[in-house]
Parts: sequence; C-alpha cells; structure tokens
Amino acid sequence: MAEVVLEHVSKSFGHITAVNDLSITISDGGFVVLLGPTGAGKTTTLRLIAGLEKLDGGSIHLNGRDVGSESPAQRDVAMVFQQYSLYPHMTVRENLSFPLKSPAFNLSDAEIINKVNEVARTLQIAHKLDNNATQLSGGEMQRVSIGRALVRDPQLYLMDEPLSSLDAKLRADLRVELKRIHADLGATLLYVTHDQIEAMTMATKIGVLEEGRLAQFGSPREIYGNPHNVYVASRLGIPRINILPSHLFSGDHKGPQIGLRPENIVEGEGVDARVTRTEHLGDQTRLHLDLKGHPVITLIGVHADYATGTTIKIGPRNPLYFDAQGKRVF
Repeated sequence: MAEVVLEHVSKSFGHITAVNDLSITISDGGFVVLLGPTGAGKTTTLRLIAGLEKLDGGSIHLNGRDVGSESPAQRDVAMVFQQYSLYPHMTVRENLSFPLKSPAFNLSDAEIINKVNEVARTLQIAHKLDNNATQLSGGEMQRVSIGRALVRDPQLYLMDEPLSSLDAKLRADLRVELKRIHADLGATLLYVTHDQIEAMTMATKIGVLEEGRLAQFGSPREIYGNPHNVYVASRLGIPRINILPSHLFSGDHKGPQIGLRPENIVEGEGVDARVTRTEHLGDQTRLHLDLKGHPVITLIGVHADYATGTTIKIGPRNPLYFDAQGKRVF
C-alpha cells in the first residue's frame, strides 16, 4: 500500500483553474474521501494522481517517490470510474482476468485463476463468474468493475463516484461492502463523491474541496462538529445546517451569523416560529418553520405532528458562530 502526498498541486484548463494549490496527505491504509459539489476539483485531483492529467505546478509523491514524470502504468494505481467500463462481450471471469494478462504482471494461468477466484469471493460474485457482463444487474456490474481494480493489488485505489449511478438500496449495500473490503485488504483508498452520506459512513478522513482548494481536512466527526466555515458546515448534515442572523435570538452573540444543526434547536423555549410544513420520514420527522422570514428546519419526535400555521417557540443549543464572510469565529 502507499502514502500519498500532494504538495501545492495546481491544474488549469484554459482560463478555468480546476485544482488550486492543493496540499493533502493520505496516510498508508487510509480511506480518504474528497467531498464537494460539481466543479470543486475532485475528479481532476484523482486524474492527476493517476497520471491521466499532467501537473501545472506542485508535486505528487507515492511512498516518497515523486511520480510527476511517470506514466499511469509506472505509478501502480488502479482507478474505478462512475461508469462500469466492462467488456460486454466477455464473461465476468474474463473481465476480471483481463488486467492480469498484461506482460507487466508475468503471471501463469494458474496464478490468474486463483487471483480471480479470490477477488470474486471477496466481492461475493463467485456464482456469476461465467455470466456475460450484459447479464448482470447494475450492482453486480459495479462489483466487477471494482474487482478489475482489486485483482491488480495496486499501491493505491482511486474511485471516482463509483456508486452514483446505482439506486439507493444498492448504494447502501455497496457502501458496506467497500468499507469491509478496505478493512480486509488494509488498502489505501482515495474516493471522490458529492454524496455526504458516503463520506460520513466510509471515510477515515474527509477532504472538503471548494473551487479546487482544500477547505478542511479531518475525520467525519471533526468536519461535522467543528467546521471552519459556512461552506464546510453546509457540506455535511441532513437536513442541512440552518445559517441565520444571530440577532433573531436573544443572548450574547459571538458573531453576526449563527449556525444551528436541526438537532441543536430546542423546541418549547425561545422565539416564535411558524410551521410551514411537516415531513414524516419514518425514522425522523422534519419540521419546516418560518422564523421572521427565514426558513428553518428542525427535527421532532417521529410521532409528533403540527398543523401548518401553528406557532411554536424555538431556541439554540450549542450553536456555531460565523463572521459576515462565513468564517467560523466560535
């Protein structure tokens, strides 16, 4: 496996800066997720590490080796894409064995068979080895795509939103599988997504990207509970954090903006807010409120119900404070 170090990495396409002075360290055996919206520079960062794009500035080191001038093959990394990238005319067995037939691996037929069988068992697709790729479900095809990376035993796995095209249940199932595979292999894995649930449930560390820059890097718990600014605070949490003028609430304010996670709003005390909508989601109930013209979302008991137009009192508990530019001040 590998430690990956990016130092002041930059990449532009014409007048568009995709990655801007990015420095980050991915520890050996870590599961790091790069999180951010479309255009934040996530995929470009992966492609730079893989060698599919050339650096404009900075350096990339794998296990202490500067790989800036190396080809993708020399870097010994495996990349899993959003689309399955399987050969439709081949069986699952043939798709999995194809990367191992490269002269670079110099493996015997018996070694290839053993490796394919091992990976198929890990991914729980051994019973599908003789099926054509076109006979598989979406989840099975993505498992095969991941398997094509696993069979190579690379230094580093790069995954570019591999679950985004799957339905919700399959995404949940494969999140668990990827976490298990990472634990079993002790692999170093860099994973790109805009899905905060994937980031929170799988990552050992999250890197939040904003317009090609690293806004914050830390554990999921740290990013959620101690965000550096409004942008980072808004990337994690369902429902999203409520960012409000602090003067809406009484008390000693430590900044002009107050950030309230839905679970940190106390019902029954504070200021008046009007109910605009109630969402019953089974495991939780979300209450949508109007607080002096500002929308607010909070969580209430799963069996609670409020009629639209009802007035209730709400107040802050453990709030976050930000300055006018959105920087965390307390």
